[in-house]
This record gives sequence, structure tokens and C-alpha cells, in this order.
Amino acid sequence: QVQLVESGGGSVQTGGSLKLSCVASDFSYTPPCMGWFRQAPGKEREGVATSLYGDNTYYAASVKGRFTISRNNTKNSVYLRMNSLKPEDTAMYYCAAGNQWGAQCVAMRPSDFGYWGQGTQVNVST
Repeated sequence: QVQLVESGGGSVQTGGSLKLSCVASDFSYTPPCMGWFRQAPGKEREGVATSLYGDNTYYAASVKGRFTISRNNTKNSVYLRMNSLKPEDTAMYYCAAGNQWGAQCVAMRPSDFGYWGQGTQVNVST
């Protein structure tokens, strides 16, 4: 059974950094689209960054220039390096994987992703 397991969340002060990791196990192939989403209390889940096979990366405007997504396809892993963190980055962060290509990977719609992790909490304090 496919599982995505995230790690690396925690609490930091404004301006700090964290690196999230996600390992997808029991995939018989490399999922083309992998990414990160986040959900703050009382808000909808939103896309943060996605990567199409690691060759193409896409970011939400709110994190562009501060966050970097990367992949290790041999390990079916995806990472999110988060720098210059702000209190508004506080949320539960979820790893996701899907079979979509191109524009559907760019769009970062949660409904397009078939596989999800349980989430890892990121707290950024002032």
C-alpha cells in the first residue's frame, strides 16, 4: 500500500529555516508530480510547491524566492527547503503525489493528487 511519510517540521522564529522531507513507499513507478501543500487552522489547503519529475518546479507566489522544492527520484522522495520563514507560514504541511502532467502539476489543485501524507506541523513565531 502506497504511503507518504513527512518529517522535518518544528518550531522556529521568524527568519529561521526548516527542511521538510517526504518519502513515498511502495510505488511501482516514479510518480510524475510531487509537491507540498499546507493548511492553516480555519483555512483551505493550498499548494506551496510542486515538481514534475524534478525537472520543472512551481511555487506559490507567497513562497517564491524563499522555498525550494527538490526530488530524489531513485528514492521517490521530495523535499522542501524553507528559508526566511514568516508567521504566516505556520501550518500543517502535507506531501502529495499524483499522476498528472504539465499544467495539472503546475495548477497545484489538491483534488488532482491521489496520494497524501499525514502532515508535519510548522510553527513560526515572532
